Amino acid sequence: MTFTTRFAPSPTGPLHLGHAYSALLAHDLARAAGGRFLLRIEDIDRTRARPEWEQQIYDDLTWLGLTWDAEPMRQSDRQDVYRAGLQELWSRGLLYGCSCTRRDIAAAVSAPQEGAEPPHGPDGLVYPGTCRHRSPRGSAAPPEGMALRLDMVAALESLPTPLAGFTETGPLGDLPGRHVPVRAEELTSGVGDIVLSRKDFLGSYHLSVVLDDAAQKITHVIRGADLYDATQIHILLQALLGIPTPTYLHHRLIRDEDGRRLAKRDDARAIATYRAEGLTPADIRRKVGL
Repeated sequence: MTFTTRFAPSPTGPLHLGHAYSALLAHDLARAAGGRFLLRIEDIDRTRARPEWEQQIYDDLTWLGLTWDAEPMRQSDRQDVYRAGLQELWSRGLLYGCSCTRRDIAAAVSAPQEGAEPPHGPDGLVYPGTCRHRSPRGSAAPPEGMALRLDMVAALESLPTPLAGFTETGPLGDLPGRHVPVRAEELTSGVGDIVLSRKDFLGSYHLSVVLDDAAQKITHVIRGADLYDATQIHILLQALLGIPTPTYLHHRLIRDEDGRRLAKRDDARAIATYRAEGLTPADIRRKVGL
């Protein structure tokens, strides 16, 4: 299969140096391997996505000298794909409806051991399973107007074989890299019943990224170290949906002078700001250590 990477930004603000590093790294690795570099616009959250930010993504990446080998994929065009994925998991009894708010969850996890630190996972507080046995299952379609959660224990028990884990490449993309196991006990206690569809929009990051990477035939997922803990979730979803597992590279994060990771609100380090100040693409590469 052709070596294929992708860059998948959300059009909710300006790209900053951290985005530039991730995009350049994925692009350079694909080109060095004689492979393909693809672009995906993760605009599933229609309340925050803006057309002007999407256009800024194209402008910034073009200015950096990046080219992509197909028309960009847009998540807002793939609602039927996400709906079908949810339906498959629902029909197998692996999802349930949840009406809990964040306040409900915080209250539930802190009540048994007052003063103790509640468990946190990749998505924040580990859900205590409040709605796991409240919501009926077995109906033809998932309920509307509420979140859908993956029953983690049921999902793991449904697999014919244990999870195989994934391959993490070295810092320069050297292969074969190292094998990283994915353990069932960590998924049940450290991740819990994750949300796969929110009540205000169809799908979730975890579901969409797995289905989108498969559709684009991504062989190497290049993304920040902040998503390392989420990868075990994606390995599980790939196993449940019969999707091949890519190779992963979780690169270092670009941080400010105080050691904080950059955010989209940090306009001083936005690519557009550097462009306006007269910097060149080569200057940006130097700033991020490429």
